[in-house]
Amino acid sequence: MPPFNTSSPAPASAAHPYERLTPDVVLDALATLGMHGDGRLTALNSYENRVYQVWLEDRSAVVVKFYRPGRWSEAEILEEHEFALELAAAEVPAVPPLAVEGRTLHAHGGFSFSVSPYRGGRAPELDDFEVLEWVGRFLGRIHAVGARHPFVARPALDLQTFGTASRDWLLGHQMVPLDVQREWEVACNVALEMIAATALGSGHDGDADPPLKKLRLHGDVHPGNILWIPTDRPGGGPHFVDLDDARTGFAVQDLWMLLSGDRAQRTGQLSGLLDGYEQFRDFDRRELALIEPLRTLRLIHYSAWLARRWEDPIFPINFPWFGSSDYWKGQILMLQDQCESMAEEPLYA
Repeated sequence: MPPFNTSSPAPASAAHPYERLTPDVVLDALATLGMHGDGRLTALNSYENRVYQVWLEDRSAVVVKFYRPGRWSEAEILEEHEFALELAAAEVPAVPPLAVEGRTLHAHGGFSFSVSPYRGGRAPELDDFEVLEWVGRFLGRIHAVGARHPFVARPALDLQTFGTASRDWLLGHQMVPLDVQREWEVACNVALEMIAATALGSGHDGDADPPLKKLRLHGDVHPGNILWIPTDRPGGGPHFVDLDDARTGFAVQDLWMLLSGDRAQRTGQLSGLLDGYEQFRDFDRRELALIEPLRTLRLIHYSAWLARRWEDPIFPINFPWFGSSDYWKGQILMLQDQCESMAEEPLYA
């Protein structure tokens, strides 16, 4: 990938693995498992992987997920599947992959893929206290399962993996334009130094006694990864999808992205979530001090994620604003704001 030394990212490469993933390849992959499509398929919203809803000849539908080549190892993907199956066995409404001939991970055309049953639904109404409490209950159940034993292959969500490594990659590949590079680096370093003083920094727990506990997480709980089925229908309530970002970390990671609005609104939302959560698992209130550090790590990691994926043609199409000096100036301001937020008292619920 060429460096970002102009006002916008360089053109995407003409050759990318997903260009080989035609509708025929998708249908042929399913056919190898004895599932025959009727010709209809729809690409679902996913940038990291390629995900399709496919209608079968028996009029049912499945979701086929083609993993981005080189992102996860087979062992890491299988740990994701094992976690999803463990949740399903505990009657937690997460959507696991289907096992075909004893396997959940398959290969075709140079791609690794999995197949899951289709589940409909809409985003939950997170301004409704009862919905928040319901979502909180299921998050508590997910974490009760996640705390049973650790991941072995999957990485942790911490300062090094999301923050330091992202900063070093962006600077080492000259992704930040020279006219704003120094200012962004300074703002990023200040933010990372503040995060280093928390439990996210190299395992340092500050004054935590006993240390904060880590567990297996969903890792990316935002409203788009929760499918809400009306409660007057069978199986009503939330269903959690997309464990692709499952990692080891602190429980609050699966809560903070559901909070929005001003401080009073976020406090009310947090109270609703924890009212439900603590019906199934205790929540250590000390983790609330990690909300803004986690938000900051996500901000830095997001820029690195976009830069790393720029050769995928779908990224320039959907993120045309990325990479300019104006983009990075905006990131500087957000990092400075986050430093102010990290210096404030954490939320309390």
